Parts: sequence; C-alpha cells; structure tokens
Amino acid sequence: MALNTNFDTLLEFPCLFTFKVMGVAKPEFMEQVLEVLQKHAPGDYAPTIKPSSKGNYCALSIPVTVTSKDHIETIYTEVSELELVRHIL
Repeated sequence: MALNTNFDTLLEFPCLFTFKVMGVAKPEFMEQVLEVLQKHAPGDYAPTIKPSSKGNYCALSIPVTVTSKDHIETIYTEVSELELVRHIL
C-alpha cells in the first residue's frame, strides 16, 4: 500500500510519534504489533492498553522514535496488514 502523507512538512525528524492501534483483544495482538515495531524501530516499549467496554477489542498507544516520513509510513503499512489489527491511527 503506497501512502502519501504530509508528515515531512508537519514534523521535524527524528521525533517521538505515538501510534494508536486497535485490534482484537488477544495476547498475540500486542505481541505481533511489538514485533513489527522492533523490526523497524528497535527499543524498549511499554504500550498503554485500553480494553473496549465489552472486552472484545483493545487499543494500544505506543510512542516510537521515528526518523522520517517513510519510516512512519512503513510502520503504518506493516502494522495495518496484521490479521488482528482493525484500525491504526
């Protein structure tokens, strides 16, 4: 998926960028998201987790140091392709 965002005009790199990922509330959901992040931006992550009211879904907020517009777009693309992910902001 080719993205054409304006992150390069809105942000100064490197910077801290928070990815918000919503998906199915299964243990492997967070593991898969963190695996993609480790691949593209290795670090020690401690995501904030918020379950949905019925507990079927959860939202992860993960601050990541990104280095470019392409870096953000690559992470967005790979995380959005995960089976358990429903939305990424």
